[in-house]
Amino acid sequence: MTLETKSVAFRVAGRVQGVSFRAWTEAEARRLGLSGLVRNRDDGDVEGVAAGPTGAVDTLLARLNEGPRLARVARVDTEPTDAPAGDGFEIRA
Repeated sequence: MTLETKSVAFRVAGRVQGVSFRAWTEAEARRLGLSGLVRNRDDGDVEGVAAGPTGAVDTLLARLNEGPRLARVARVDTEPTDAPAGDGFEIRA
């Protein structure tokens, strides 16, 4: 049996910078065994890519709608994308 995988680009809008959103996302993604990245955008949003088992990616996307305690998520937009190169999940500048 082959494990189904997926890769998704995400963009999170709201109060998501200055509230440890990137570190929280990195910790959640690593806990779920995902690869990818997360970074701040100049417009105040946070964006990233998450890849791995379909269920784990879906779990991360659901959690992004809540975020860390101080965040106020207004919207999470997603679209399929190619999986990032390499293993692990990291914060990028």
